[in-house]
Amino acid sequence: MTQQTDVVVVGGGQAGLAAGYHLRRQRLDFVILDAEAEPGGSWQHMWNSLHLFSPAEHSSLPGRLMPAQAGETYPGAGHVVDYLTDYEKRYDLPVQHGTRVDAVRRDGDGLLIEADSGTWRARAVVSATGSWSRPFLPAAPGHRTFTGRLLHTVNYRCPADFADQRVVVVGGGNSGAQIAADLALDGQVEVTWVTQRPPRFLPDDIDGRALFDVATARRRALDAGRADTGGVASLGDIVAVPPVREARRAGLLTAKPMFAQLAATGVRWADGSRSDADAIVWCTGFRPALAHLAPLNLRGPRGHIPTAGTRALGEPRLHLLGYGDWTGPASATLIGVGRTARDVVREVAGLL
Repeated sequence: MTQQTDVVVVGGGQAGLAAGYHLRRQRLDFVILDAEAEPGGSWQHMWNSLHLFSPAEHSSLPGRLMPAQAGETYPGAGHVVDYLTDYEKRYDLPVQHGTRVDAVRRDGDGLLIEADSGTWRARAVVSATGSWSRPFLPAAPGHRTFTGRLLHTVNYRCPADFADQRVVVVGGGNSGAQIAADLALDGQVEVTWVTQRPPRFLPDDIDGRALFDVATARRRALDAGRADTGGVASLGDIVAVPPVREARRAGLLTAKPMFAQLAATGVRWADGSRSDADAIVWCTGFRPALAHLAPLNLRGPRGHIPTAGTRALGEPRLHLLGYGDWTGPASATLIGVGRTARDVVREVAGLL
């Protein structure tokens, strides 16, 4: 039996919950379908030492400030999970956990949403699935010959999993720097950090508050037809969170240029020399999780769906929320997604 509603939100992480908050305020009929068995979105799968870039009060969804975490200026991932769990309950959001959406299709004047638990027919869909479920692993030369462990950011938890091992961490972004620092500060792991280009650290006094302001200013400039300010990318790639600063000051966070290829027992460098490795941790980013939208045939260059703001150009009943700046400035962050979610829901309400 097909169920009916005004709006289906696909994904119950921070973006889906922010959309739900504003849909509730608009008094629209909606449901949030979330593949995760428990509340908390991708935050429940982060590595143990991960902390936010911003204090709690600057990491909040609309309507409810995140409470401070005792003893921590920058809350940990577990605290974020607790906050999102409370947020979902506080606003009585209709989240169906453990429900994977397989496809969204056109169906007359509506959209048909096919999930593993049944089908829904809606007048609009908000896709908020993020990217955590689509880690990007490059096909490095020799990767089939390597006999050690090949992991991605999504598989990393703590240094204890690599005690007395040699680990190569690949990636010059935040996850690469933080995981390399986490392993190096432990003292029980031999760490080599490699990057495609010399790492660019942001000034130590810049955290998520400043980054949100910079991203917002860039979007406003672009929308007004002014020159591109470069946004956050113009400042650097790596936020100098306390563990990163500590490892860098101790001389434990010096990056090497990217290796030439993988070998059976390690890596081969550009000069022909080799280094043994027990594991490679690829901190090489993610791609938008958009497979459920494939039946709509909307993909453009680089796998993105062309949008006007958040509205899909090829399907006006579909909005994309929380995938990065291309779907709203800072919309992949806790503090940034609320403003974009408000705009999405206003546009959806106008459509309906």
